[in-house]
Amino acid sequence: MPEPVKTRRYASPLRQQQAERTRRAVLRAARTLFTTRGYADTSVAEVARRAKVSVDTVYASVGRKPQLLLAVHDMLLGDADEPVPAEERDYVRAIRAAGTAEEKIAVYAQALGELLPRTAPLMEALREAARTDAGCAAAWKQVTERRAANMLLFARDLRGTGRLREDLTDQEVADVVWSTNAVEFYALLAARGWDGRRVGTLLEDLWTRLLLE
Repeated sequence: MPEPVKTRRYASPLRQQQAERTRRAVLRAARTLFTTRGYADTSVAEVARRAKVSVDTVYASVGRKPQLLLAVHDMLLGDADEPVPAEERDYVRAIRAAGTAEEKIAVYAQALGELLPRTAPLMEALREAARTDAGCAAAWKQVTERRAANMLLFARDLRGTGRLREDLTDQEVADVVWSTNAVEFYALLAARGWDGRRVGTLLEDLWTRLLLE
């Protein structure tokens, strides 16, 4: 009896390129709609129409609405047409390249002053939606925990300069930075009329005074 013929999966480069173009179209559409209309007032169907694809294609290429938002969030943080991992963002590279703790803090605080006005409305909408939607709750937890892990890396980078207070652990430093660069903290100040640049200046002063010897 002849052995069954084994079929090989073949990934066509042309097909991969088409899938990548589709994904980018979906991401661009989501970014435009989320940043102009807001998260709550944007549907996946509208993203699909703008990208000229089906709703199922949106789900297959990026994911459901919370995943779309996380992707757009990472696009805004990386200032790119694709989600950019934290370690590849320009401001993160600049932080690591800075020679002193003061310079590292200044670079990060100034970056937040520019980024928070763009990202905070999306994250606030996600946080609100997380109250009643399990998918949004999972996405909110994911981005919150990821940010906490990144702040621990930032604390360890600061520790390497020899300027951090010895009575504070790296985790305590990370928790302070994590809580004060949170969207909730920014939203409170924005409600009192603070703009992004002023918040960035405050964070630089706060972290320098509180965390360094």
